Amino acid sequence: MKKYQIFVMLFFVTTLIATGQEKVEKDAVFTKSIEEGQFIYEDFCMNCHLPNGKGVEKTFPPLAKSDYLMNNRSLSIKAIKFGQKGEIIVNGEKYNNVMTPLGLSDQEIADVMNYITTSWGNTNKKMVTKTEVSAIKQ
Repeated sequence: MKKYQIFVMLFFVTTLIATGQEKVEKDAVFTKSIEEGQFIYEDFCMNCHLPNGKGVEKTFPPLAKSDYLMNNRSLSIKAIKFGQKGEIIVNGEKYNNVMTPLGLSDQEIADVMNYITTSWGNTNKKMVTKTEVSAIKQ
């Protein structure tokens, strides 16, 4: 009976260690994606949405504390991937401007989404992946 208990205990300890290691690896991948996304943001997005993500009132919507960004994940990915035109409501304000497609790869879009959804008061806990971006069609 004691051997069985030791085996069960070792199994659970091994499982916990492996699960913890997977989380650390996932966290490292998420962190790396956010870091890459910051560079992409600075190159492609900052001119309109500004360094602080607050955008330009009535012209370029804010990404900081953005209800649209956080509540419309697929549409936000689609806007980065294919561009955006037409009216949208962000934090209660109407925006009706054009965002041209940026020509980013699916991985770059995932990275910039991870950056903007974890910056300036946005709290995204679920990493955007290249696979998720690839699944978004026009």
